[in-house]
Amino acid sequence: MIVVFGSINADLFFSFAKLPRRGETVLTDGYTFCPGGKGANQAAAAARDGAEVRFVGAVGRDPNAAPCLDALTAAGVDVRHVHAVDGVTGTAVISVEASGENQILVASGANMKASADWLAEELLGPDTTLLMQMELPQADTEAAIRRARACGCRIILNDAPLGPLSREALAEVDILIANEEEAMGLLGNSAGLENADLARGLAAFCRGTGIVTIGAAGVVVAHEGGTFQVPALPIVPVDTVGAGDAFCGTLTAALDRGESLIEAVRRATTASGIICTLPGAQSPELTGARINAALADLPSVVHI
Repeated sequence: MIVVFGSINADLFFSFAKLPRRGETVLTDGYTFCPGGKGANQAAAAARDGAEVRFVGAVGRDPNAAPCLDALTAAGVDVRHVHAVDGVTGTAVISVEASGENQILVASGANMKASADWLAEELLGPDTTLLMQMELPQADTEAAIRRARACGCRIILNDAPLGPLSREALAEVDILIANEEEAMGLLGNSAGLENADLARGLAAFCRGTGIVTIGAAGVVVAHEGGTFQVPALPIVPVDTVGAGDAFCGTLTAALDRGESLIEAVRRATTASGIICTLPGAQSPELTGARINAALADLPSVVHI
């Protein structure tokens, strides 16, 4: 079973031919509402790849809460442990240009009221994989890590957006995932390091597995068995917003059902590529069957 302790956002998508420069105003015809939030995106991806997923988090008492929860339920996520709190549901404004590049502004809202105390005892145990990101309060993220470690859970942390966690908390994480910028921020003095070195640095921070996602170049993984790279799925991107979340959710689903690390990373990399060809970060078209069909198009693993 997977438990996601994470964020839920209402995403407002604005499409432009070119993203605005600093101080520039650009116009577009309209916008699209989509359910989002890193936690919710990852939970939806895991559930659509066949995992049993329970979500722990918060929404506000506003009109955006219901469609966000309905989307998770439609994806197959159990939302009985999501709490409604005073205030607004988290909201993100996402600007996407024709190339697929994006800019994201987030108002955290109810996510900042999520509590590690909501992780009920029956949710945590040796058969649970706890998946987290960095859109909840730092103290509660660290408390959740400590509780999960004490209960024998596998712990996967996507340090995105980059946030400060204590070295003690990071040391209890089994798999630490970050993109290049986030990995460099975590490691500090990392100028000139290759991606393989960044992955090894993340692995040294946690219990042995560091993963660096590198966009169109794929993913680099360092673990006790060595370091390898999985090249990206060859695609023409439409929207890259949900790429990292699809990777994390699908990786967690594959590991939770017993696939090897290499198999899980290949599957997650494939899912990450597929979601970039679809609008929105929780597209119902990202299914296990579609991932299976596209796996054959993924380039071979390269051992570094």
